Amino acid sequence: MSTATASKQDRIGARVPREVYETLCRAAELTGATVNQFLVQAALKEAREVIEREEVIRLSPRDWNWLLDLMENPGKPSARLKATLARYQKARLDNADTAFDWQP
Repeated sequence: MSTATASKQDRIGARVPREVYETLCRAAELTGATVNQFLVQAALKEAREVIEREEVIRLSPRDWNWLLDLMENPGKPSARLKATLARYQKARLDNADTAFDWQP
C-alpha cells in the first residue's frame, strides 16, 4: 500500500472593507483569476520585490570598479583599527574558557 504525501498548504485570511473587496473582485475578474489567485499572485509579487530590495545591493559601474579596486588594493590599517584588533584579541584570550563561541 503506497501513501501519497499531499503538499502542505497554509491558509491566509483577511477582513477588508466592502470597497476594497469589490476592487479586488473586479481586478481578479479582469485578469481571469479568482480573487484568491489574484491576491496570492499580487502578494507574492510584492513580497519578492521587498525581499530583493532589502537583500540585493546594486552598484553603478563606477562604484563597482571603485569597490573592486578597494578590495584588490586595501589601505593600510589605521592606528584605531590596530587598537580595536588588539582589544578583540585580548578579549578572546581572556574569555577562552567561556562558552562563548568566537569562531565565525
